[in-house]
Amino acid sequence: MERIAIVGAGPAGSNAAISALDAGASVEIHDPSSFPRHKVCGEFLSPEIAELVAGLPPCPRIRSVRLFFEKHRKRWNLSEPAYGLSRHALDRFLLNRAIERGAVFTRQRSLAPEPPAIIAHGRQIASVSGNRLFGFKAHFEGPTDDALDLFFFNGCYIGINSVEQGFTNVCGLAPEGTLKQLAFDVDRLLAASPALSERIRPLKRSWDWLMTGPLIYRGGWNEETRPGMYLAGDALGFIDPFTGSGLLAAIATGKIAGESAAACVPIDRHLARCRAVLGFQYRTAAIFRAAITYGVAEWLLPVLPGEALFQLTRPRISRAK
Repeated sequence: MERIAIVGAGPAGSNAAISALDAGASVEIHDPSSFPRHKVCGEFLSPEIAELVAGLPPCPRIRSVRLFFEKHRKRWNLSEPAYGLSRHALDRFLLNRAIERGAVFTRQRSLAPEPPAIIAHGRQIASVSGNRLFGFKAHFEGPTDDALDLFFFNGCYIGINSVEQGFTNVCGLAPEGTLKQLAFDVDRLLAASPALSERIRPLKRSWDWLMTGPLIYRGGWNEETRPGMYLAGDALGFIDPFTGSGLLAAIATGKIAGESAAACVPIDRHLARCRAVLGFQYRTAAIFRAAITYGVAEWLLPVLPGEALFQLTRPRISRAK
């Protein structure tokens, strides 16, 4: 029986463990973090998640999307409802499922695992200078609805949607320079957008802002070629958060990594399969990010069909199954 070490117990690593166990391997998951825990995350699960993960915990269904630009707005209904689920609940659910199926979880760092191994430790924080971004998140109490709201202003992106237990998740990215001008006060940043300020007016923040960064976008994949080392999730590649497909991509590539490691397939075949699932969404997300950066999105996206915009940034999940 193949024994696989997995570095990282988040959605990608835990789903990789489940996939490898289903393929007959034995699994050890290594992560020094305490689980479950809250992390900066949009906490939006695309409808396709039901094709990869059965029996999700009870959580709100998200049935529409609203885009708010500085001068224009756009709204559409999703063809299938999505899910609002906190990282705290999702991480606990997936890790517990992996342990129930036989995975061994250790709270320790595994820096140099022996192959076959799965690297799913997430994206590494960048320390170099440049056009850096910081992510932030908090849960709010108050009225909830069934929409995903996306706000774009001053180079910032904020996403809002309901999650379990009646909370609303507010999560976003902002340039370092903008945050510095506000002494990294996220409440002041949110007040800078009239539409966003009006959206959160009935809500009350439940705990202090979580913040992560600095973050830097780099194009392309992390095409690790060491034999027997399979990348998954953000360790493989990072999709723009405004697409709302990051968790779906992590879970999909985790599934592929678990199957690849259990069968000891060549690394190039593993990467090719991941590209087949994520390649198209990465290219279209890059186009949308450029449109947002240069101000074209304010005029272009409102005239495009909403469901088409949504589907253009979805992973090709049928190729992960």
